[in-house]
Amino acid sequence: MEALEAILTRRSTRKYKDEVPSKELLEKVIEAGRYAPSGSNSQKTHCIVFTDRKMLDELAEIVKGEFAKMELDEDAYISLKNSVNASKKGTYVFHYGAPVFIVVANKKDYGNAMADSACALENMMIAANALDLGSCWINQLHWLDSSEAVRKAMYAHGLGEDETITGGLIVGYPAEGLPNRKQTERTGNPITWL
Repeated sequence: MEALEAILTRRSTRKYKDEVPSKELLEKVIEAGRYAPSGSNSQKTHCIVFTDRKMLDELAEIVKGEFAKMELDEDAYISLKNSVNASKKGTYVFHYGAPVFIVVANKKDYGNAMADSACALENMMIAANALDLGSCWINQLHWLDSSEAVRKAMYAHGLGEDETITGGLIVGYPAEGLPNRKQTERTGNPITWL
């Protein structure tokens, strides 16, 4: 798949087959993230890759419990509201049942932590699309980065104490076969030419 096509046809996937993609495919996705630009070429983005269903289920229970404790005001971000409400009902699984979850972290006091991580996540999503894998950006662990329970679990899986969770990515084979690549009309993201 040509690069521009991979970018323009990338869509989020939220339903997956149980099958874990081969390590070779996952390494290609992760390598794309490792080659993303970073401030002053600092290369501080850290990926923690979960492929073990038991670990994913345990992490999902921690996330559900932490969201269930939250009280939000009416101005809260809609996705955060949805996560909290579903967790209180006991029905929430933040990773949509995907077989692979890549947690992205960066140094806490590094000014480009979020920008560098966002570039890495975008590269991985484009690579996944080019490799016929589905993917979806996941923010829930970023929102819960200050949660003692989440940090304790992530320390046990390789997060450094000097790191902040900047995002996540689920990856796998889409339930419907190939990823949805239907281009959608852009109605936002305005452009001003000068």
